[in-house]
Amino acid sequence: MRKAIAALGLALTVFAGGAGSAATLAENNEAMYRLMMEKRGVTAAQISRIRQIFNSTGRTGQGNPAVTRHPMTPQQAAAKVPGDPYQYYRNAQFERICGRKYMAPLYDPATQRPEDATVCVDMFEYPNVPMAYPVTWISARNAALTCAAEGKRMGDAHEWEGAAAGALLEPDYRFDLGSHGAMRSWHNAKWGQSKNWTYGPQWRRGICAQASSKTPGCNGGSWSGCGSNTYPVGSFPNCKSALGVYDLEGNAAEHMNLPLNPSQMASRGSQTLGVTEMKGSWFIWDSVRAHEEWARWRAPFWHGTQVMSNGSHSNYHLGFRCFRDIR
Repeated sequence: MRKAIAALGLALTVFAGGAGSAATLAENNEAMYRLMMEKRGVTAAQISRIRQIFNSTGRTGQGNPAVTRHPMTPQQAAAKVPGDPYQYYRNAQFERICGRKYMAPLYDPATQRPEDATVCVDMFEYPNVPMAYPVTWISARNAALTCAAEGKRMGDAHEWEGAAAGALLEPDYRFDLGSHGAMRSWHNAKWGQSKNWTYGPQWRRGICAQASSKTPGCNGGSWSGCGSNTYPVGSFPNCKSALGVYDLEGNAAEHMNLPLNPSQMASRGSQTLGVTEMKGSWFIWDSVRAHEEWARWRAPFWHGTQVMSNGSHSNYHLGFRCFRDIR
């Protein structure tokens, strides 16, 4: 097992982007694609499309190797998990329901069983492989296209919130209120009296991947000045929701779709989609809580665009995860 962990570390530090790394962004991505094919069964044709999407930006990957300094190596992360991390995080029941590795069914435990789920979510931030660093510097549009390349989709805001809160409830969008701001205020007021985080009813330090730091002198979010100083996904086994979804807090914040009318709901098959919604906290949260954040919280319209806009936002701490309809 120690040899396996050492091999894991060697494979992943090729694209770690940490101190002393000589790898380029393209080399990092190629190592990540190989891992996705080996550990998740992503096909060569799917990788070809994903490679085109990532290459179109010149930035999408696991951070700028020149400045990114990850606070934990894959070897250190694997040592926190009993046995082989790839097997530790597999769930045979989930795989039967979702039809894919490292996905979890979303449902309401008060009224449903896991088998009743109609949608599943990636257990980890993309690339959704345990011990890999999250993808960042990806726009909402390209996140949606990447999910589609795997036969998945971007999630709606209420689906991400259900994964984090431990119960997927019916959509509660108040389209009749007429604006993002009004819907957001109504939603946050509704849930503000019963806040919870993925691990419980009180916010706590040290549970999730939130003890990293910004690059010194990070100047608001530039490619050359701000590293994606993330942890390997799955580094914190207790940062898990009641539905078995990891790293919803900490590491990378996540793109999600906020529909402004019923025709923009990804969960109802729409390809049009609504506006961008940033979900979750990110890797500095143990020391810098930059804004409010809890499981069902909805953010202001930061860097907001239509999800499928060519100008949708990307930055060094913003990633994504995918959803998959199963019925």
